[in-house]
Amino acid sequence: MLFSVKPFEFKLHYIFREYHFSEHQLVHSAPNSTAPITQIRNSLNTLALILTFHVSFAISARKTAYILREVFKLKLSYQSVLNYCEMTAYHCHNFNLAFKGPVDNTLAGDETYIKISGKRAYTFLFISSKNLKITANHIASSRDTLPATIAIKESIRTADPKDSMTIVTDGNPSYQDAVHFLNKPENGNHQLNLKQVIGLQNLDKVSEEFRPFKQLIERLNRTYKFHVRPAVGFASINGAIALTTLFVTHYNFLRPHMSLNYNVPVPLDFLKNIDTLPNRWAKLISTALQLPALA
Repeated sequence: MLFSVKPFEFKLHYIFREYHFSEHQLVHSAPNSTAPITQIRNSLNTLALILTFHVSFAISARKTAYILREVFKLKLSYQSVLNYCEMTAYHCHNFNLAFKGPVDNTLAGDETYIKISGKRAYTFLFISSKNLKITANHIASSRDTLPATIAIKESIRTADPKDSMTIVTDGNPSYQDAVHFLNKPENGNHQLNLKQVIGLQNLDKVSEEFRPFKQLIERLNRTYKFHVRPAVGFASINGAIALTTLFVTHYNFLRPHMSLNYNVPVPLDFLKNIDTLPNRWAKLISTALQLPALA
């Protein structure tokens, strides 16, 4: 016998999955309105200081309360710091969506884990490749197809329908399923091209070509981790969504980037002539309060 036949080498397996997500399932995570922001018993300037220390400078809630007490003689508990942030995040989420603006035709995305009530959860982040704005930030309890679909759907929401969109991710199969679902004619005019960068070495042409985009989202993940690490996990999902929302507000509208010549990803005219970070936070919040309520 010159050769042996191995049946498993000639046996074909097909796995077919079809997803039927409804509109009410494809909802981007958003902070709840725990209480009206008008219930804050301190001034807008005090709130802006809290956001500057706790969000922009990534200082824990306890240390933020300590700084306010010892430096500014403002007596606030760390729980008040957390409550104020959750109240503000409800309006900042609306602000993020309203001022997101157009996105580039290449987006990079990934998920990173966080802790909520001692259990692992995931934050899906997508970033625009040229202007470096965060285009989606969705929090879910798994890395499955549904949260991946929600994140990609939000990331391309403001894209030009005429553009050919390229999505760069890692090898998570959930992104393949999400792109397959979103490419159905009934789900929109965009046709998405998925490029998956596998592993840490360039072992294929796709990984070699799109590795810089994967590195871009990895740097964003590290920045996000730096800002949420002082929380040492979250007691509730609303707290996780609130801090993530405020981080996106800081990252897109207030944080200068060296690669953008120290400009912010989304420059806003009404913030240009304000020279201090707390004052920019105050102006941003007052603008967010004037926007229509979330649907």
